[in-house]
Amino acid sequence: MRERGFTQKKLQLPCDITCAFRLGVLTALMGVSGVGKTTLINVLVGRKTSGTIEGDIRIGGFPKVQETFAWILGYCEQTDIHSPQIIVEESVVYSIWLRLHPEIDSKTKFEFVKEVLEIIELDEIKDYLVGMPGVIEQRKWFTISVELVANPSIIFMDEPTTRLDARAAAIVMRATKNVAETRRILVLREPWKARA
Repeated sequence: MRERGFTQKKLQLPCDITCAFRLGVLTALMGVSGVGKTTLINVLVGRKTSGTIEGDIRIGGFPKVQETFAWILGYCEQTDIHSPQIIVEESVVYSIWLRLHPEIDSKTKFEFVKEVLEIIELDEIKDYLVGMPGVIEQRKWFTISVELVANPSIIFMDEPTTRLDARAAAIVMRATKNVAETRRILVLREPWKARA
């Protein structure tokens, strides 16, 4: 950068960003490589720990408080760490027990698991193993369902269709559309990066 005449010691990335997200609308974060899409998502989610963050982040007009924001947030990363030896429904049930308040009764939790599996279209394969790391398509659906059982109001997805073929990418995007129709805010970083 300095060889090209950049004299400042700090790089501002991203710069002068203003955005607003609406309920029930899929919002795509698009741009050329290196423009700061990942940085922006990490700042919004609260996972950016290095550098200097300046500006306001407001939720419903009020300043964001990370401790409370974390309770209404879901974040589907680009890579997953699911165990291939666990059954789909078991994993989602385990996630709901860890993430929802213990005062919520078991019946309500199991009904919500059933509803999430239907929304993500995993109900037909709920008794199958999560799958080996090379089988990407169903693991992407599964990542979304594990986040959805926490009942977040806002869900960020980092490249939800990366490394998928066109058919699998279309299925994942249909599942995300189903999630948006449940009146949640969805922010997707580069939602369409499927293989030809």
